[in-house]
Order: sequence, then C-alpha cells, then structure tokens
Amino acid sequence: MSLLHTLAAIRGHGGAVRTPGLDDATIERLGAQFPELAEAVTAAAERFAALSAEFPEVIALDEGGAHRPWPWADTHAVARIAAPRLGVSQVVLAGDSGRTLAFGPGWAESSAAPGTRGTTVLSGHRDTHFEWLRHLRDGDRVVLETAQGLRDYVVTATEVADSRRHRLATGPDQLVLVTCWPFDATAPRGPLRYLVTLQERGSGSLRHK
Repeated sequence: MSLLHTLAAIRGHGGAVRTPGLDDATIERLGAQFPELAEAVTAAAERFAALSAEFPEVIALDEGGAHRPWPWADTHAVARIAAPRLGVSQVVLAGDSGRTLAFGPGWAESSAAPGTRGTTVLSGHRDTHFEWLRHLRDGDRVVLETAQGLRDYVVTATEVADSRRHRLATGPDQLVLVTCWPFDATAPRGPLRYLVTLQERGSGSLRHK
C-alpha cells in the first residue's frame, strides 16, 4: 500500500495525521523521501483493519444495520469474505475509494450489493488485503457472509485486463474480485487489473460449465 492510499484514508476519516493542502503527487514524493513514515502509517492502517475483523462489536454484520467503525467514517461493513483453503477471512467495507481500501477490501457500489442477485464486484490492494488473490486456483471455494446469510462461490476464471478498455461482464449470481497487476509492481496506479471470477455454487451457470 502506498503512502498516498494510507494518508488519504486517515485524512478522509479525520484521523490524527493531517495533510492539508497536499496533492497526491506531493504525498507520493513524501512517501519516497520518508519510507519509515510510510511504513509506520501503513502498519497502523493494517492494525486497524485487523482489529475491526477481530472484534465484531466494532463492525457488526449480524444485526443487519450499517455499523460505522467510528462515528465520522464514510464507510461501514457490508460483508465478510473468506477463502478457506488459504485461511483468509476479511471484513468487506462499502465503497472502493482510496480511503476505504486503505483499511480493507471494498465493494464497488455500482455493482450488486453483497448477498443479492447479480454481479458483485469487490476490490483491494495487491500488496495488502487482496495479495491472496494471486494464490487462488480454479475450483477454490470462497464464502461471502452478509446479513442475509452465507453464499458459497467457486473460482471459475482468472484473467489480466486493461482497465482503460475492459468492461466487466455481468451475470447472475457472480462475484468478481479485482486488484492491480502485476503483484510485484513498484509503481502505483498502473492500468492493468487482475480479475478473479466466481460463480455461486449450485447456480445453473456453474452446473453447466
């Protein structure tokens, strides 16, 4: 995660670290000049995400409401995603802005809401919360938990796409996980995306594959 992503999140949520009047390019230069600061801020953001997942009373899903992790937050938990084979379990937040993705994977609100019919799109940073996408294989099981219950998905395809030209295909009962590509790139904000497409287990589209 770059310093830009993390500082933007803290700045946007009213945290103790402020960046008044700094544009994105300046923040990126600061991150390059002061790597220790970038590492410390990123570690704090990752610790918050871990605590949010560890303590459901902070971000609750089972009551069905929009529980904000702090009073002034502009996001809230919408689901929990798990990949049993990889031992992954993460809270999914509403929205996919840089502020939100600094704290966890996010739901693209232009797509179907988690737990509903249609194509649900979740995104996350390749070097933190969605680093595990590189280890998914065809046939792997992924579980999405929402206030409506559990939904089981299976990986059916992976691909690299150019975000300047590619449009996500929509379909019934489909989950698409998105992160930047390549995973080991050092430059932020490239145009390539790594897409993992999953179909709901037991759906007609999966049975006939």
